[in-house]
Amino acid sequence: MESYDLVIIGAGFAGINASLRAKDLNLKVALIEKDLLGGTCLNRGCIPTKSFIQSAKLYLKAKNILKINLPQIDFKELKDKKNNLIERLRLSLSNTLKNRNITYINSFAKFKSEHEIEVNGSVIEAKNIIIAVGSRPQELNFLKFDKKRVLSSDEILELDKIPSSILIVGAGVIGCEFASLFNILGAEVTLVELLPHILPQEDNEISLRLLRIFKKRGIKVYTSFDLRNMDISNYELILVSVGRIPNTETLGLEKIGIKQEKNWIVTDDYLKTNIPNIYAIGDCTNRLMLAHLASYQGWQVPENIVFPKEIKKIKNPYIPNCIFTYPEVARVGLTEEEAKKQNLKFEINRFDFLGLGMSHILEETEGLIKIIWDRETDSLLGASIIGPSATEIIGILNLAIQNKIKISELKNTIFAHPTISECISEVLKQC
Repeated sequence: MESYDLVIIGAGFAGINASLRAKDLNLKVALIEKDLLGGTCLNRGCIPTKSFIQSAKLYLKAKNILKINLPQIDFKELKDKKNNLIERLRLSLSNTLKNRNITYINSFAKFKSEHEIEVNGSVIEAKNIIIAVGSRPQELNFLKFDKKRVLSSDEILELDKIPSSILIVGAGVIGCEFASLFNILGAEVTLVELLPHILPQEDNEISLRLLRIFKKRGIKVYTSFDLRNMDISNYELILVSVGRIPNTETLGLEKIGIKQEKNWIVTDDYLKTNIPNIYAIGDCTNRLMLAHLASYQGWQVPENIVFPKEIKKIKNPYIPNCIFTYPEVARVGLTEEEAKKQNLKFEINRFDFLGLGMSHILEETEGLIKIIWDRETDSLLGASIIGPSATEIIGILNLAIQNKIKISELKNTIFAHPTISECISEVLKQC
């Protein structure tokens, strides 16, 4: 029986980063994946969706700047471009694992005991185990995926043509990104959300700004709306994006007594399960489902395994949330609504991108930066941005909040001109 210091089940961004860090720490590592190397993010999530969105944005920019009628985009060509990109990145990951001598096993995994895992008809042994099996799209009881007309975010990436009309159920991150994409590509888009706001986890002011932009661009949006009250027969395609469920049901977790809640794996602040040598990271733990958070968790857990006397809680409240709509939306720290719920004393400053030279150069002036800050402590509590490069600029503010850089110190930072990042210095001038 082959024995390892650490076996990781799931080769998404969480599992891959855990294997790389474990190898750095001189552990004998095996990485198991039943599907494709790279997990959801590389194959069916972050990378392919952003590839489509980037191509669509370039197409729209060309139309707007050149003021000419371009032929309609060939969606199959976009899909081929996306697939080539994924294959290149997957090959790069495979080569990295080989070069680092990390054992990669392409197989289903099932627990035989707390230290034994069945793979490819044989059993391997592990001192420690990390479960990083991720999640998949959730369907509605009254609207099941049929992979023809009713699709998940997985199947919609495999279309060969742009639909004439599409109904998107759920206006969270995935729903809004696809609404933005198909609107640019010329489809008639309808977006339905049961809650009062699109992007319900974001600052309400930012969500409302995006809502106005969506409506201005011809996207029909219905909030506080129950889909069951709607005639859906006339839509060519229906995308259901109402959440995700964990990929845990085939692992045999019940056999070894791992605690779960509705199939989500329960972990403590160290990402330990109730079994001392078994950890869980990434989407399957029902924390924030973000690839960069999963990567962070994957990097930290092996350190706690190797240095148990220096074990650290794996909790970082400063996690940037990035949404690749058009325009982009990004946030770190508190929203205005969260600050109010915590009864904090705070002030708000805003700066509209209409005042930025680079916004006019890019012809993307529909933007806003909003900061939440405490005058008494001179500290930044949160920031939200809607506009070009929002997902890049938020990293600067994340760095500032995490390192507790004072507002007065930030104001002394010189940002290059003309850039979108100048919005930070402009909003700070009001503090």
